[in-house]
Amino acid sequence: MKVIIVGCGVMGSGIAIASIRAGYSTTLYDLNEDALQKAESYIHQQLKKAIEKGKMNDSQKDEALSNLSFTKNFNDLVGDLILEAVVEKLEVKQKLFADLESQNSTDCILATNTSSIPITQIGRELKHPERLVGVHFFNPAHIMKLVEIISGAATDDSYAQKAFDWANSLGKKAVLAKDAPGFIVNRVARHFYVESLKALEENVCSHEVMDELMKATGFKMGAFELMDLIGVETNYSVTSSMFEQFNYDAKFRPSRIQKQLADAGFHGRKTKRGFYRYD
Repeated sequence: MKVIIVGCGVMGSGIAIASIRAGYSTTLYDLNEDALQKAESYIHQQLKKAIEKGKMNDSQKDEALSNLSFTKNFNDLVGDLILEAVVEKLEVKQKLFADLESQNSTDCILATNTSSIPITQIGRELKHPERLVGVHFFNPAHIMKLVEIISGAATDDSYAQKAFDWANSLGKKAVLAKDAPGFIVNRVARHFYVESLKALEENVCSHEVMDELMKATGFKMGAFELMDLIGVETNYSVTSSMFEQFNYDAKFRPSRIQKQLADAGFHGRKTKRGFYRYD
């Protein structure tokens, strides 16, 4: 199977790591040459960490890297499974899939890593929306086990099953989900972030104290540490999308504090500053 990943940010790069370690020929695409170089550096860094932790050896690293290629030529994007991990904007994803559909056979699985946009909306302009399926990884994608496989209204069961089987073959735990707002995890977990942000707005305590309390109860990371890891602006975008999809129910209201950080470009670890500083 030839796998193509569109978008080489942290999420796209993490999915690529999982794919090449499972033996799939995988191409990472991005328009930006600098982004491709950063992705290559990140992938090498993560594989080095895996060796240091005893999870792979040098031979396995070399074999994995032999499965990986990079391109900024859109015409190269012809494969068996094409997964996008680009910005969370409906019109961007619709245009991307329309272009991908035009140069790939109907056997190609078109997959979106969206965390909040309905699969049905993304696929409504396609000639063959039955082959579009949600394949939602969690950050960091090469480490986190869960993958949601989401069927839109038009998704054919056979394509969803192929995506399900592929995700499981990466060593992940794939689950099937319907095309509901937030799917499973983001719907359940949204209030982990939203309520933490509300408490911060109301000066209940500092974000550092809240994170320490959450970790003391068994969470590996607090809400603010996790938002910094995911991306403050990405997390805010998901909350805003769900707020709209749930008819502006107040319990999903986005935080003005989070929006201010996003507007300032303080997006978390990747910008060296979010709720915390990473100098």
